[in-house]
Amino acid sequence: MVKRKKVAVIGGGVSGLAAAKAFDEKGHRVCGFERSHDFGGVWELSRSYPDVQTQSPKDLYCFTDHPMPDDYPEWPKGPQVHAYLHSYADKHRLGRLFCLNTAVASMDRRADGEPGWTLTLEAGNQRWTEDFDFVAICTGQFSEKNIISHPGQEDFIAQGGQVLHSSEYTDPAVCAGKNVVILGGSKSATDIAVNAVKSGAKSVALVYLENAWRIPYFVGGINFKRLLYMRAQEMQFNAWGRGAVARTLAAITKPLVWANFRALETLLKLQLGLKKHNMVPDVPIEKDISCSIPIVTPGLFEYLNEGKIKPVIGTFDRYEGSRLHLTNGETVDCDVAILAVGWKLGVPYLPQEYRDKLIEQDGQYRVYRLAVNPDLPDMGFVGFNSSFCTVLSAEIIANWLVRYADGKLANQPSRAEMEANIGDMLDWKRNERPAAKIYGGLCSAPFHFKHFDELMQDMGARQWKRSNPLVENFSYPDARAYGTFLSTTPDYQAG
Repeated sequence: MVKRKKVAVIGGGVSGLAAAKAFDEKGHRVCGFERSHDFGGVWELSRSYPDVQTQSPKDLYCFTDHPMPDDYPEWPKGPQVHAYLHSYADKHRLGRLFCLNTAVASMDRRADGEPGWTLTLEAGNQRWTEDFDFVAICTGQFSEKNIISHPGQEDFIAQGGQVLHSSEYTDPAVCAGKNVVILGGSKSATDIAVNAVKSGAKSVALVYLENAWRIPYFVGGINFKRLLYMRAQEMQFNAWGRGAVARTLAAITKPLVWANFRALETLLKLQLGLKKHNMVPDVPIEKDISCSIPIVTPGLFEYLNEGKIKPVIGTFDRYEGSRLHLTNGETVDCDVAILAVGWKLGVPYLPQEYRDKLIEQDGQYRVYRLAVNPDLPDMGFVGFNSSFCTVLSAEIIANWLVRYADGKLANQPSRAEMEANIGDMLDWKRNERPAAKIYGGLCSAPFHFKHFDELMQDMGARQWKRSNPLVENFSYPDARAYGTFLSTTPDYQAG
């Protein structure tokens, strides 16, 4: 039996719910803090833009012990995901563990010399401090808006123009009869562009810096989960930690792998009509795939073909009257500018001296297993291991983290082992797979299976792979298989 800890869980989205459950079921005293009025994180209804839906199919976007309802579509809409997360919280009585409308203003090491952290908390007009033995930071990568502005913006707004961050686009009526310009090429940008057309926009321009490979929900009629979520496909990418045998095999099969990816590119070009719209990326698809690769919004290319969405490569230069000047020399009419420019990755409430230990000068995070840093004891991250399997990734890392915090991993790493691994991973991201540097290097895609294998081995799992090797190598991750280990391992209980 290990010592019962007082654990702070920061954030009430997917990752916060997973962490709260993991620490609570091991007997720890969990205190969750969510700054919003509701659970859900990015799926909280006031933060969701119209028609938002998951990029991942529902059987890849669920907790191991709580499948999404059978009557949900393959790619659930935002309100359905929000309801699902609430049903998970209700199932495990997680509401009793959280304080809503409560923000973390700052945190620092405890002044009394005891292990742990002191959090400064705010709720309404109240402000207080509270000590914790361990802190799980679960705010993920979509917590702080990336706010940008351009010359002339104030005058543009003063004369009646609107500038919104994509998360503020909650009422499609703002687009009706208006010239809408969207900055960004992510899925949120294309979702909003399609919705703006449906909402009666006078014109819609999609302005983005560079072309990226986009994956439709069905590639040549095949659900993309059966193409990009396989061990066999994953093995074709240049993963970290490959030994001599793996490198030799990669060299032998290189021509076949090259041909496979060129065939996929050709199929995407033909199916989507990328050449017609000058949307063919310069980077080979195998070098580009990461957490940032967008899934094609239904209707996007139909509207491109009809001329209802105009794609423009460039970015905003300045506002002038009701016109937007772009860096490529073009100008476009603009009444509403929607900035789908993402989110700031960081931990703003962590003192700078600790952020300096966590984040390299080039923005890469120093984290072992995408979860902990040896210079930041009694603390870890859930949800920083971004992937195409967000919910499963959060749940597995949460279960790994509670065992790490309690010294109960089967392969509990030493400081030296963590430092060596962090160094190796940083070298791999910088020199072998630059696409892995996206989001501060906190992306496990497309290496879901390899990441999960490491975590499961660390936790001492002996069986999580399916017994049929064909199924295991040519099918997508099975949440239930991982859940079998997580739910049947009575290894310890805090008390």
